[in-house]
Amino acid sequence: MQELLDAFTYLTQPYPLFLLVLGTILGIVVGAMPGLTGAMLISLTVPLTFGMEGVDALILLVSMYVGSVSGGLITATLLRMPGTPASMMTTLDGYPMALAGKPGRALGLGISASAFGGIVSWFFLLLLAKPMANISTQLSPFDLFALVMTALVLIASVSGKSLAAGIFAGLLGMLFSVPGTSPIGDIRWTGGFTQLNDGFKLLPVLIGLYAISQIVQDILKIDEKGEAIPMNRTGMFMSLKDWTSQGFNLIRSSLLGTWIGLLPGIGANIGSVVAYTAAKNSSKTPEEFGNGSEEGIVASEAANNATVGGALIPLIALGIPGSVIDAILLGALMIHNVQPGPLLFKNNPLEVNVMIATVLVANIVMALFMVLFAGVLAKLMYVPRSILLPVILACCVIGSFALSNRGFDVAVMLGFGAIGYVMQRLKIPLAPFVIGFVLAPIAENNLVEGLMASGGSYLPLVTKPVSLTFLIIAAALLILTVRKHFNEK
Repeated sequence: MQELLDAFTYLTQPYPLFLLVLGTILGIVVGAMPGLTGAMLISLTVPLTFGMEGVDALILLVSMYVGSVSGGLITATLLRMPGTPASMMTTLDGYPMALAGKPGRALGLGISASAFGGIVSWFFLLLLAKPMANISTQLSPFDLFALVMTALVLIASVSGKSLAAGIFAGLLGMLFSVPGTSPIGDIRWTGGFTQLNDGFKLLPVLIGLYAISQIVQDILKIDEKGEAIPMNRTGMFMSLKDWTSQGFNLIRSSLLGTWIGLLPGIGANIGSVVAYTAAKNSSKTPEEFGNGSEEGIVASEAANNATVGGALIPLIALGIPGSVIDAILLGALMIHNVQPGPLLFKNNPLEVNVMIATVLVANIVMALFMVLFAGVLAKLMYVPRSILLPVILACCVIGSFALSNRGFDVAVMLGFGAIGYVMQRLKIPLAPFVIGFVLAPIAENNLVEGLMASGGSYLPLVTKPVSLTFLIIAAALLILTVRKHFNEK
């Protein structure tokens, strides 16, 4: 507890507090602009943190994470254009309510629910991260391999409508993780390019997949504009009666969001869909959903913000990213010599506790800023893309080059940008690709380490109770997911 108090004390110092406020505001602004995403923002920011202290870099990046998930509700409500996929469900009820003359009410419900969901998930982050990390120190390499395989199986559950497309994307991501140096020191699949001896770097890959591919899509619809609804503040602040009537919905949606955040690769958009569906199915007035339902706005926004704290739990405790943004944060942690996983609380107590504290404070800053500047944020939609996109493209190039001062990384970024664009055109999801790319090397390293310890025997995978349990869970998840997809067809 003292270490957490020290982290909050550190955040009250002028420079860390400035970074937190700056990161939260930038996240909100980017989240409020359709076409721009938190993954893009954080990918572009990581290279700018190279010269910063690791703890300060984490404050900036984590606060961006919190802000970017929240910002999308502004344009979802006032422009019927979700700034982020996480705000897609908010559009269904936020815009009709705003159209009915109650934009302040719609935004107030969304902002309050976002803050509530974020704070609930923060409590779970605080309570679960360290115990999970302590338990994971008792796991053998085979146990960790089986755990990562369970996470990899979840690729099937983030495949969207096409199971085949999702599995293909996951396998493609795993394939691109192979080039470079194997865990036993062999150079493989480099094609004679010495620049590939360390494999494809995570940062250029992510910038290409998410930023460059999005830039190409935005260029193709560069003249598209939204029609804004005039902003007013009537009903923006929730009354005690509102909190009472929406209490169960808030708690249920926040818990669903936190739980879904724990699952690798699922993301805030799935969390909001699940919570919205649960709210509609249990509502006394389901016919209002899609026509300006207060329950719908609350469910969507509480859940998508709650996924942030939930997704950080496996990242901190196990070194397994719970979302695409967490995969980027994983790269940032390693760049700053902070190794997430079982020993993080022992080796980097200040960094990990500052990350946890930042989630709480950033949620409070987010709520205050959005209440004060909601109307101004809606006007961001009118920034000409012809001005915005060249600036973003330049940042992409600089960020990729700055990683190792190599033009090769810029070429990798552009190459993966083309891959990301083609995948999206073919409706192949990007999340399974990223999960496969990030988790496959972790699985391979643990498997090799386990085989070295066992003299080359695979038997411990099925003779040790922990690894066997994880493998059974993985098999059950795969079977259930495949059955679900076939039943839906």
